[in-house]
This record gives sequence, structure tokens and C-alpha cells, in this order.
Amino acid sequence: MWHNNILETIGNTPLVKLNSITKQVKGTVLVKLETTNPGNSIKDRMAVKMIADAEASGLLKPGGTIIEGTSGNTGMGLAIAAVIKGYRCIFTTTDKQSKEKIDALRAFGAEVIVCPTNVDPEDPRSYYSVSSRLEREIPNSWKANQYDNLSNTQAHYEQTGPEIWEQTEGKVTHLVVGVGTGGTISGAGKYLKEKNPRIKVWGIDSYGSVFKKYKETGIFDKDEIYPYITEGIGEDFLPKNVDFDVIDCFEKVTDKDAALMTRDIARKEGIFAGNSAGAAVAGLLQLKDKLTEDDVVVVVFHDHGSRYMGKMYNEDWLRERGFLEDEKLTAQTILRKRGDVPIVMADVEQSVIETFNSMKTLNISQIPVTQQGMVIGKVTESDILNALLENPALKSAQVMEICTPPFPFVDLRTSIDKISSLIHKDNQAVLVEDEYGKIAIITQYDIINAISG
Repeated sequence: MWHNNILETIGNTPLVKLNSITKQVKGTVLVKLETTNPGNSIKDRMAVKMIADAEASGLLKPGGTIIEGTSGNTGMGLAIAAVIKGYRCIFTTTDKQSKEKIDALRAFGAEVIVCPTNVDPEDPRSYYSVSSRLEREIPNSWKANQYDNLSNTQAHYEQTGPEIWEQTEGKVTHLVVGVGTGGTISGAGKYLKEKNPRIKVWGIDSYGSVFKKYKETGIFDKDEIYPYITEGIGEDFLPKNVDFDVIDCFEKVTDKDAALMTRDIARKEGIFAGNSAGAAVAGLLQLKDKLTEDDVVVVVFHDHGSRYMGKMYNEDWLRERGFLEDEKLTAQTILRKRGDVPIVMADVEQSVIETFNSMKTLNISQIPVTQQGMVIGKVTESDILNALLENPALKSAQVMEICTPPFPFVDLRTSIDKISSLIHKDNQAVLVEDEYGKIAIITQYDIINAISG
């Protein structure tokens, strides 16, 4: 049997048991792997449903343009459907989103406009506002509006909820979902509660988002809103698809815990999932004391890890944000292993021969050049040799006349892999400011010493 087009492969995603990272959790923990959809995310379901409903109501006409503000996954679902159905797509997204997500949208022929993250939804620069303006300006266009379009929730009421009920043979006791637009948790949660009102529905939120406090107090607190890194969950407004009556509670998860759990899911369970999956599992672990041995928990894994290669699966990105401990050698551990070695520098007004004599005396092959205490360049043995071969009189010239661009600076958390990639025949060292504000130099010799030591 074959499918008539790629859209017919959406849904019927597998349910897989977690075994390692949930050892401390009572009961059975299953994950709904939405990565097997053609767009590698759960958003394929509601994208096709929203388009079908818009076509049926006459809002989307043949040859029309689909417009949407999207973090990437909804856009992917809409773009795939647009290819099959013959529509044009224009998407707005935020500069918080990974490059991989944006590139994936463009791969399907969509136009993508990147907007700033740190602005209010009402701001004309926000990705919500820009998409609304485009809908007004472009003839024969339709904005999907995944946040307030209730076809989003309906898709999961018709598909995701019934699949979970059937796959668990009605034994599911808890549904755990990262909440962004709210469609998944509200639709699937509503269906499951109609089947069994005792089922608990837990929403996972991010610090910087408004959901948890609003659920608990009914207060929309703008002071709670601030930028965060976790993708796909949390909002700074209240989408109509978030049904707070269906959701029993919200649990907030930090950016760090979400990012590190995303990596752990791959390393300990062999499942290559996205950032919201990490948040959902981290949130479940925070709530584990509410579970019993008889519980069957279903956690929705929204999307695929390939969209986060430059972020949660990139060790340097994690270190820059202080999320990753020193599993590998870093600039800081290299300096600690080496001990305190004063750095020698040459002032720009020092002569070439004086600089060479200093290097010869100290048995060093390169030296940073400073001006009023600031590093502005470097000189190596090769620089001096080449300069003197060309013009022997340069030995009495100021060293600034032959210095070349400075060694690159790295921070203390930079990994040994990154440092090694920066050191080559044309650049023999890197500079780093230590914890006391002093500049230190790291050479290839220091790296070899640290590894062998």
C-alpha cells in the first residue's frame, strides 16, 4: 500500500518507553514521538487542519498566500502542505530561533522574515505584528494564526488524543506537554479527560513566560515577562488555544535544565528530540513525587533534534551560557594546569631588535604588541625575519611597523576543541582574560601539556 502524497503520512506516531533518565520516576513514562511526521514535528497535524478548515470556509482560495508567525515547526507543516496544494508561503519568526529552523523553511520555498524577540507582541516590529501587516497588504492572503485559530486545538482533539488513548489501551493517567500555542495540550487533554476525567494534564512552562502565574492566580503579570532561551514553549500573551480549564497545573523549567535534559535524552535514551522535549522531561522530574507505581505518563516530544544543532547540541554554545560543566578541557582548565606564567608583551614604541632580543632571552616565538596597555597586534619570529630580509634597516624601527593583527581572544569557558581550531601556522596562540582580569596566552605547547598532564 502506498500514500497518494506526503500529507497522508502525518499522524499515527509511535509511543516509546523511557528507561534511563526516568529511573527515579515511579510508574511508566512513555513519549509520543512526533518526530516521525514528515516535517519532523507535531505541528504538521494542526497545519494541515488549519488549511483544510480555511479552504472549507473560503478564507484560503486557490493560488493564495499563507502567512504565519512561526518559530519554525508550524511553518514547516504549512510549507509542506503548501507545496502539495499550490500555495505561496511567507513566514515571520524571531531572532531567538535556530538557524536550522529558518533554513529548513526556506528549503521548501518559503520566504522567511526574521524579527526581534525582545519586543512586546503589540510592537510593530514583533513577528506577530509583521505577519498581521503582511496579511492586510498582500491580496488573496490568509494568516493561519496558530495561537488563536481553534483548528489547532481541534486537530489534537481529533488525532493526538485518540492515538494516545488507543496506544495506552486507556491506561494513560497523566499527559505532560510543553505549552506554546496550547493546541496540543488543550486538544489532546480535552479528549483524554472526556474518556477519563481522572487523567491529569500537566503543562510545562518556561521562566519568563506568563502561563503558570495566570493559571494559579488569574493575574496576567507583565513583570514576569523577560527573554528566555528555551524554544517552543511559554508565551508573553494568552493564546486562545490555551484552555486553562483542561490544564491542571503548570511547572516552570529553567533554560539550563531544559537544554541539558535535551542532550541527556539523546545520550541516555537514543532519542534525538528538540528543546521542548528536554523541558517536558525536566518538568516531569520536578513533579515526580506526585506519581505512583501504577501511573502511566505520556510526554509529548514535539520535534526533532536536527533543528538545534547550533544550540542545545553545540557544546561551545552551552558553555558560553554557563550551562555546561567542564566535561572537556577549557581555557580555564588549561591555565590552571599550567600555573601562573606571566605574559610578556612588547610596547608599540619598542624597537624591532629590542623585541627580538626579549623573545630570544625568554625563548618565546611570538609576543603580543600593546599600546597604552591594550593589545593591538602581535609579532612572531617569522614576522621579524621576513621584515629584516626585506629591509635590514628595520631593526631600529618601532615594532608597530611590522606587527600583524592580534591573536584572537577567547573566554575562560571556551573548549579545547575550539581553541585548537584557532591555532594554526598563521596564528600560533590565543589570548584569554583570566578570572582576575589579567591577560594570559595559550599556545599549542600549553594545549599538549594540558592533554598529556
